[in-house]
Amino acid sequence: MAVAVCIEAPRIIVRRIVASGDAIPKGTLLKLTTPNTVTANDGDNQPFGGIAIEEKVAAETDVLSIGVALDGVFDIDTTGAAIAVGLMVNMTAANQVAAAVDADFEQGSIVGKAEEVRDGTNRIRVRLMGF
Repeated sequence: MAVAVCIEAPRIIVRRIVASGDAIPKGTLLKLTTPNTVTANDGDNQPFGGIAIEEKVAAETDVLSIGVALDGVFDIDTTGAAIAVGLMVNMTAANQVAAAVDADFEQGSIVGKAEEVRDGTNRIRVRLMGF
């Protein structure tokens, strides 16, 4: 899956802890695993930890944190299911979003609000909500 592409720069950027051996490409949707610790999202209904704004190479074992965007606007892949403008979206598979349902709010997997309808490329513009 393709990573998220920044369209409008984020203003809320935080440092999150990462495992020393993790490889995280810039633009990866991240799941929050423990307090202030993230890893690449790999499934549905995982707590949203932000989007990586810098790359973390696995060989860089001394790098233990990365910059993570909590707001801004990104082009993000979808699962292919219909998403209407204005719907909240949540993380599903790796680097993908889908229209959110009530349970997604409780689980913290909401990424942001869809600002366009999914097109033939299966990518949409999403405004992160700064959670």
